[in-house]
Amino acid sequence: MGAVTVECEIGKGKKVSIETGKLAKQANGSVVVRSGNSMVLVTACCAEEPSEGLDFFPLTVEYRERAYAAGKIPGGFIKREGKPMDNEILVSRLIDRPIRPLFPDGFRHEVQVMALVISADEEHPPDVLAIVGASAALSISDIPFEGPIGAVRIGLIEDEFIINPSQQEMEVSRLNMVVAGTEDAIVMVEAGANEVPEETVIEALKVAHQEIKKLIQIQKNLVQQIGKEKIQFEPPPSTEEYENLIREKHLEALLAAIRTKEKKAREKALKELKKSIMEQFPEEEQPLVASAFDKVEKEEMRRMILKEGIRADGRGTKDIRPISCEVGILPEAHGSALFTRGETQALVAATLGMPGEDEQILDELFGEGSKSFMVHYNFPPFSVGEVRPLRGPSRREIGHGALAERALKPMVPAKSEEFPYIVRVVSDILESNGSSSMATVCGGSLALMDAGVPMKKPVAGIAMGLIMDQETGRYAILSDILGLEDHLGDMDFKVAGTEEGITALQMDIKISGITWDIMAEALQQAKEGRLYILQKMKEALPAPRPEISPKAPRIYCMQIKPSFIRDVIGPGGRTIRAIIDKTGARIFIDENGLVTVSAETPEAAQEALDIISKIAHDYQVGELVKGKVKRIEDYGLFIEVAPGREGLLHISQISDRRIRDLKEEFNIGDEVEAKIMEIDELGRFRLTRRGLEGGPKEEEPLRNERPQRQPRKPAHNRNRHDRGHSRRERP
Repeated sequence: MGAVTVECEIGKGKKVSIETGKLAKQANGSVVVRSGNSMVLVTACCAEEPSEGLDFFPLTVEYRERAYAAGKIPGGFIKREGKPMDNEILVSRLIDRPIRPLFPDGFRHEVQVMALVISADEEHPPDVLAIVGASAALSISDIPFEGPIGAVRIGLIEDEFIINPSQQEMEVSRLNMVVAGTEDAIVMVEAGANEVPEETVIEALKVAHQEIKKLIQIQKNLVQQIGKEKIQFEPPPSTEEYENLIREKHLEALLAAIRTKEKKAREKALKELKKSIMEQFPEEEQPLVASAFDKVEKEEMRRMILKEGIRADGRGTKDIRPISCEVGILPEAHGSALFTRGETQALVAATLGMPGEDEQILDELFGEGSKSFMVHYNFPPFSVGEVRPLRGPSRREIGHGALAERALKPMVPAKSEEFPYIVRVVSDILESNGSSSMATVCGGSLALMDAGVPMKKPVAGIAMGLIMDQETGRYAILSDILGLEDHLGDMDFKVAGTEEGITALQMDIKISGITWDIMAEALQQAKEGRLYILQKMKEALPAPRPEISPKAPRIYCMQIKPSFIRDVIGPGGRTIRAIIDKTGARIFIDENGLVTVSAETPEAAQEALDIISKIAHDYQVGELVKGKVKRIEDYGLFIEVAPGREGLLHISQISDRRIRDLKEEFNIGDEVEAKIMEIDELGRFRLTRRGLEGGPKEEEPLRNERPQRQPRKPAHNRNRHDRGHSRRERP
């Protein structure tokens, strides 16, 4: 069969098409999703045999952006794409999260989904197209998949929702929300916002779901035309018999273990009970017994919450664990905080750096070329009492850091003349039992304020959960969830924001049937928890320190016109290097003309600023200037008004007395005051001392100037006049 294409229109006239049967035909499923000139090739491949001995589904998702897609060559020394960049990892997670729950239980064939951006324009970002492509490739393949799903991005500009906004639109949008869902419900949300109210978020989700349904419908049309028969696999054997035995003989011990308040003690009690039960059965039956134990544990934990309103650590559904906030605990760090909530603890440090040398340079298809605000999250193994080797940051660490960065960024001042610093926040998780990313948000806010960063408002975050009985419709929304509740619950819902609104949102829903009312209730309960946490944070540090930390570098700023940047840098960088050599300062100039200077002493920094100010000064005719004699010629002096800016003081404009030899009167380096008489088209000055103290007055003739000759009369006229005069006088 040849190529088959389906398409639909979303938002205001934005067309999305899905084509299959032309590219990558040896994959189990492959599609090209296109919108505008952006094209993403997505493939899905499956191993022929199941992986033995696994108790999880082996799915890997890879998203890669080819530089040629935007007509670029990769930066750096190695001119080819290498390991995935942070943005590629984040999009891989966006694809993985909504599709992973839609594979059937017990399916153990290894599956790999790959998304390659092969063409990209700034009007149609490719990341949401990749999510749609992953769903379409799996749906038409022979891989069991309970989809399809759709995905869109929602922006908010002047109270209007924009579907799949362009890069330019996102720069002015108050909301950046990616939503994925099935035909019946939302399954994944990832958002950054600028204090958007909860009601607006719910409205945005509803708008997104209507567009998602259109994308699902065209995928269904595609499946009807070319969909393959799904792989038949053997489902896992029933564990019902073992579940009943565990309830009959060990339920009391299991409930006692679940109700253990401390995480490590609870895990130890459950592990020992599970081991003791398994040992009562033959070795070949023990995997089924272990699976049955896990199911009973999950059901009893959920029953306890739904019927008794009691959680594993004894809290009610809305209770938040004890909170402790400390600031300034690291004496050499610019700002630091230790945020502890129950058994989750984050040590967070804020560091202020210089523009230019401390900015993160980005090599991406589109977007900004550098970052001035960064949040990095680390999850060492000791935080959960484990032993494992340290490698580079995991996908989870990169994802949690990006979530905290989105939460804090709207409240951190942008780099400007008032606040020129580059800011890096590092969170080291020391203990973890749920919601360490939100602990990073709270600790990061405190560390930034401790460093003296003039944050607009403090930011706090909380993780919410949901336990729902789909048969009865009974549910419980949980505030400040434990790791156990995250693992065994139906929803992981992280919300960060200020007292006024939401700044970041991340939601993963594991079941269908969650209504808009439940979502609205969860957001409202999250707001109550967020306000409580903000109050606890204010008790530790109510506002940013009035001054930047004394450990931070002192940066001085000035704004110059962009047209003068070339003059300050000079040919081949000679001018700016000369300033650096003279003052010892570190200097950076951005493309908008913001000059930042840092030096060991304020005097050195001010000297550098004074020099730059002279170079970038918009000189006018008649302006009084001072400069040093740079060169002496017979006809005048060349005065350096500023580095790279010279003017000619002609000998006729120097003094009211005759100067025979300028070299006898002036030396190289003498300081001379003069007035600008003229500026030519190349920016060169003609100077004068006329009218200055010590110089000739404007009405006085200059002795060095030659007297102007009167035009001579023609000789024949003169002779005629003379002859006539002689005749009249002749007797």
